[in-house]
Amino acid sequence: MLKQWLIEYCHDVLNGDVIACEKHKWSCLRFLNDIEREGTEDFPYIFDEEKALRFLNWMALFKHTKGKLAGKRIEPEAIQIFIFSNIYGWIHKEKNLRRFKKSYWQVGRKNAKSQSLSCVGSYESSGIGEPMSEVYIGATKTEQAKIVWNETKAQINGSKFLKDKFKIANGRITHYKSEGFIRALSKEDGQNGDGLNVQCGIIDEYHAHKTSEIYDVLISGSGARPQPLMMIITTAGFELNNPCYSVEYKYVSNILNPNNPIENDEYFIMVNELDKDDDIKDESVWEKANPILCSYEEGLAFLRGELKAALDVPEKMRNFLTKNMNIWVNQRENGYMNMEKWNLCADEFDFERFNGCECVVGVDLSAKIDLTSISFIFKSNDEYHVLSHSFMPEDTLEYKMKTDKVPYDLWVKQGWITTTPGAVVDYTFIKSYLENIKVKYNINITEVCADPWNATQFMQDLESEGYTVVEIRQGIQTLGSPTKDFREKVYLQRVKHNNNPVLTWAIGNAVTRQDPNENIMLDKSKASDRIDPIASILNAHVRAMLNINTKSIYEDSSLFLL
Repeated sequence: MLKQWLIEYCHDVLNGDVIACEKHKWSCLRFLNDIEREGTEDFPYIFDEEKALRFLNWMALFKHTKGKLAGKRIEPEAIQIFIFSNIYGWIHKEKNLRRFKKSYWQVGRKNAKSQSLSCVGSYESSGIGEPMSEVYIGATKTEQAKIVWNETKAQINGSKFLKDKFKIANGRITHYKSEGFIRALSKEDGQNGDGLNVQCGIIDEYHAHKTSEIYDVLISGSGARPQPLMMIITTAGFELNNPCYSVEYKYVSNILNPNNPIENDEYFIMVNELDKDDDIKDESVWEKANPILCSYEEGLAFLRGELKAALDVPEKMRNFLTKNMNIWVNQRENGYMNMEKWNLCADEFDFERFNGCECVVGVDLSAKIDLTSISFIFKSNDEYHVLSHSFMPEDTLEYKMKTDKVPYDLWVKQGWITTTPGAVVDYTFIKSYLENIKVKYNINITEVCADPWNATQFMQDLESEGYTVVEIRQGIQTLGSPTKDFREKVYLQRVKHNNNPVLTWAIGNAVTRQDPNENIMLDKSKASDRIDPIASILNAHVRAMLNINTKSIYEDSSLFLL
């Protein structure tokens, strides 16, 4: 019996006979708890073996299209049996409709993600329980959306039982009898989803989506269906501001966690990843993130090769961690900063700590309709404390929230951003802010450092008011060494910051470009989001790394009484 097999599988996972991560164990514990309470007043769902087996038998109608098993019939692996038995086996005891409307599976690459999604797509489009089913494969780029579509096409063409049941033409895979179809849907196609009647939405590699736009389109288009299915399968990624991590991964982790009160009985979840303290060089833990790939020797050999390359070439390590070990890494491609190291430098302080001290100020004026930032660096004994503040035009705040997809309004309320009247930043507010900080905390501002572009009048005004102003030319010759030095100081935990979310967001956005001599600087042309706060810090660091402050913040022991 399938139900008994699933129960035994869960016990094998929980007692360690099957190598599994914590969240995998939580998913099994969830299943066992659901079995114990199925059909009760508080849990109106029952497990229907016939419905679960129907999908598993559907998978077996296809053949592998790639790899060493190409041409052989698909025999679902244990992890696939567990996942899809849950998705298709649980139904409402009275309505006879399936329980799970959403599913999230996070697993390492080469673990049959596309194969599984393709089987789901063809099954849903064939009209199983739903006439004229519309199945959409959602992605940000057509090429990505086509991966699952092409796999589905190959599976159907390779099945003697099903190839005559579908028509493949004009970008659609259509089931003749039910008139259901499968189509790729991508943002770059300019499709907004109007008029969709989604039976099944499929998202492959959700970690790569910068916004939830495609996800939202598929969800909103499924409202008229009695038992729709949103299917997300992804690896981990390195864009932690993207919705897959910032929203979905955190949400599903809370649902699974037996110690968390958040529940969602209509959302199935499986996460296969390494646990926090696992050693990536320990082959015995690889199965946690690769339940299928680690089941055969060629798969293990592949992972060994990927690990060796990552150890030999540090630039490859990020991809090994995210794609093969399924670990979220907070550093984008060509990213300036390892954000985990930045987070280790967090401290609690404000300007009060530096009363009577010296500092170097950096300014990045940017465009007048955008974010403008000013930062302060206090240096002592080769340690740097940084404070930053930003400004934005009041009239463009709402528009920028929509385009930049960040909570500027919340940051204004929290005091990290000041809005200025009108549609452009009024630079007099920045000068006033600088003067207020200087006077209120008796701070000796040794230099104000700024990019002379678009700042000539601002710098002249500061000079006339007695400030020493330094022009910071925006080239590798000037910024290369400070950009490297600031990052090195962060990695050595010689930089301290006060958890400013605007600054942290900007550093996470920053990417670099490199010259033939391996000098680097921030690449504003490649940064997809604002980097003004970190740009202002680096302008200040050009001088702060050279200057030796005459008064240390540690010289006056009374400061520690604050």
